[in-house]
Order: sequence, then C-alpha cells, then structure tokens
Amino acid sequence: MKEIIDVMIPETAIQKRIDELAAEISIDYSGLTLTLICVLKGGVIFFADLSRKLKIDVEMDFIDVSSYDDGTESSGVVRIEKDLERPITGKHVLLVEDIIDTGKTLICLIRHLSAQRPESLKVCTLLDKPDRRIVDGIKPEYVGFTIADKFAIGYGLDYAQKYRQLPYIGVILETRD
Repeated sequence: MKEIIDVMIPETAIQKRIDELAAEISIDYSGLTLTLICVLKGGVIFFADLSRKLKIDVEMDFIDVSSYDDGTESSGVVRIEKDLERPITGKHVLLVEDIIDTGKTLICLIRHLSAQRPESLKVCTLLDKPDRRIVDGIKPEYVGFTIADKFAIGYGLDYAQKYRQLPYIGVILETRD
C-alpha cells in the first residue's frame, strides 16, 4: 500500500515560525525559568526544535496521553499513559502540543496540570484546528499555524504511528495498492 501525500506546510515555513515563537516566548518569560512540558509522542519534534531556540532557562518534562488509538478520529476518551516526573507547583509552565482540534485532550491536560498549582500555565501548539473545536474556551497563547479541518501528518504527527519523521506537515490525498 502506498499513500500519496501533499505538503500542507513546508519545512522552511515550520522552521521560520518556530524561530518567531521562540523569540516571543523568550521575551514573555525573560528572567524566569520556564518548565516546558511536551505532550508525547506527537509533540516531541516541535518540542525539541522550539526548546533549542529559546533564549531563557528551561526545565523539561514529558506527559503522554492517548485519545486517537490508530484512527483519524478521537475516541473521546483521554488516558494519561505517562505522567510528569517532577512537581510543577509554583512553576511557570508551557504545555507544548503538536495539534489542537476538538479541545478534549487539551482541557483534560489543563485540568490535570492546574490541579498541581503552577504559578502560570500556558499552551503552545504547532497546529490549531479551531473549526473542529467542541470544547469552549480553548485558546492557546502561542500558535504555529491555524489549519483547515484536514487530517495532518508529519513533523511528529502520525497516522497509525507512521509519518512522524516527515520534515513537513502533509495530508494523505489517497491510498493505492
């Protein structure tokens, strides 16, 4: 089986936008230590590239959640597969996501992390799909790109655990045998 993939956002545009986001975040958190939390697995490539471009002190931690299984639609059930290793009480926290669509996963993460009483909690996402939003009040502070309602792959985003390694954001146009 071979998929035909169309490039939605090229690698050069992604890197340029990450430079801009890193500059903005570095200004906003100047003089502070920022705890970056990567939402695994999809956010890891964006997280790594973003963190290397920040001009501030950072701490890092990881959280793994699942809501998609191997399909293209969220199951609606959010499970925390791996929780944080260190407490975030009193810390400035930036949750780094690959994509926000319905908002179900993000609202669960925000509630989970807020219960630990961080000093501040903001969200940075590479992709935002507001047309799919079903949870009110979800508005990330830092957005790489706002995209249409298409199933995105690449740059950390997957379909059935494939395509994460692509250096761009794409969409599968068709599948051929």
